[in-house]
Amino acid sequence: MDALLIAIAFVFGLVAQQFRLPPMVGFLIAGFILRAVGQEGGEGLTTIADMGVTLLLFSIGLKLRVRALGRPEIWAGTSLHMVLVLLFFGPIIFLSAWLLGPAVGVNWGVACLLAFAFSFSSTVFAIKTLSENGDLGSVHGRVAVGILVMQDIMAVLFLTVSTGKIPNWWCLLLIPALIMVRPILGWLMSRSGHGELLSLCGLLLALVVGAESFDEVGLKADLGALFVGVMVGWHPQAGALKKSLDQITDLLLVGFFLRVGLEGSFSWQSMGWALLALVLLPIKSVGFFLLLTRFRLRARTSWMAAVSLSTYSEFGLIIVSLGVAQGWLGGEWLVAVALSLSLSFLVVAPLSRRAESLYDPISEWLKKFERRGRHRDDLPMIRGRERVAIFGIGRVGLAAYYALEQRFPNHVIGFDCDPSKVQVHREVERNVRLADATDSDFWERVCPRDALDMVVLAMPSYKANLHAIETLKRHDYSGVVIVSAQQDYEIQELRTTGVDAAFNLYAHAGISFANHIYNVFLQQRPDLVATWMEAGEVREI
Repeated sequence: MDALLIAIAFVFGLVAQQFRLPPMVGFLIAGFILRAVGQEGGEGLTTIADMGVTLLLFSIGLKLRVRALGRPEIWAGTSLHMVLVLLFFGPIIFLSAWLLGPAVGVNWGVACLLAFAFSFSSTVFAIKTLSENGDLGSVHGRVAVGILVMQDIMAVLFLTVSTGKIPNWWCLLLIPALIMVRPILGWLMSRSGHGELLSLCGLLLALVVGAESFDEVGLKADLGALFVGVMVGWHPQAGALKKSLDQITDLLLVGFFLRVGLEGSFSWQSMGWALLALVLLPIKSVGFFLLLTRFRLRARTSWMAAVSLSTYSEFGLIIVSLGVAQGWLGGEWLVAVALSLSLSFLVVAPLSRRAESLYDPISEWLKKFERRGRHRDDLPMIRGRERVAIFGIGRVGLAAYYALEQRFPNHVIGFDCDPSKVQVHREVERNVRLADATDSDFWERVCPRDALDMVVLAMPSYKANLHAIETLKRHDYSGVVIVSAQQDYEIQELRTTGVDAAFNLYAHAGISFANHIYNVFLQQRPDLVATWMEAGEVREI
């Protein structure tokens, strides 16, 4: 059975990728196929799926800044959206059931519970999509992640209250104890190096220190992983730790998508309710867009975040499962919600990839919903004399910034989508601003067509660089475009986009290192080099 799961998941994931869909869509369809041939998810698959979600929340915690949750668009936006979904979805579900007859067995309580389940968005889907698109660090990516975390917290609170499972008194000691041992956890990360021991340290922190300790005191295990991730996110090794866990998490999440598909046993009644939920999905998306623009976020930021959140959630399944266990709902509703979740993934996946290109034609109309005033993460202001822009001021981008600033004094500007990094650069008086290279509004409002003579794309995400190039082409940018990458196949694909130059960081670093070695050797042993040259054993390059 395990071999069958792996084979079917790989085949359908590969097919989905050929159609330029996220592999997760293929995994989801694989679950439906397995269910159709009579297979069911066992305890092993459930364990793998749960571990994947736990590690995903731990990774979110590594990048999450608690202060971001205090922003009005996060806590107030999430709360208001849930209320709006209850007000819209609840009556529609109740009226639909009333038209079908009393045999359906839907009262106002059941309708409100279903509406509450549909108010959540899939954390797994959104994070995976944002990561694959290179948008996880963008303004809309951070807003979407903040809303997802708030939803997760609300779901955990609901589940705790509904089950009557009150955390025992040890939880009053656990959280302070974890905060006190925070330096010890940082010491463990420092001593773990950069190899497989660092990955194992991440598993220890997420699955044992976080998830297991919270579960022991009656709190949600996933919340524990998120909490510990936030606690150690300050550490310099946090970025390397997240990177080391990414592939492990991706593999385990295959089990999650397979399990969702296996939950979706087909019946006409369940399919009918799932299609109704799919019809209601645009209302959920519009709600996110309108609320976020009320908090002075730009139309483009609100649009991109709303698309990322336009799915139903795995937490909806958990809430409905609780309702079935408590006798509030019939078992057929679990199948209906599973199908709704699956269909929302299938519909939103291709839209998420094309969200930017879909925004451009309707941008002027959407901007009419913007409020007056400036958000703290709004578009940057530039002085007008900068002619060279570097996007992504990490190690590579910073080196390029220094080199180009020496050659073109006062004409170089750097951009990064991470506010904390921008703040660090600003404190040492580097000309760095907060901006996203894939943002259409940026190229229209701040840097119109010929405002810059050269753009250097040095973002660590290959997908982000690729999407930035697509954005530049849509806005008819005619300057020089230079991009960096880390793999040969990435270089080949980037060159097909028509950029002026694409450089493999590792290859060029090796060449520079070799040239440096030769120059040092020439200085230390000029006699030996001269002898080799006379013998024809050294060539001039």
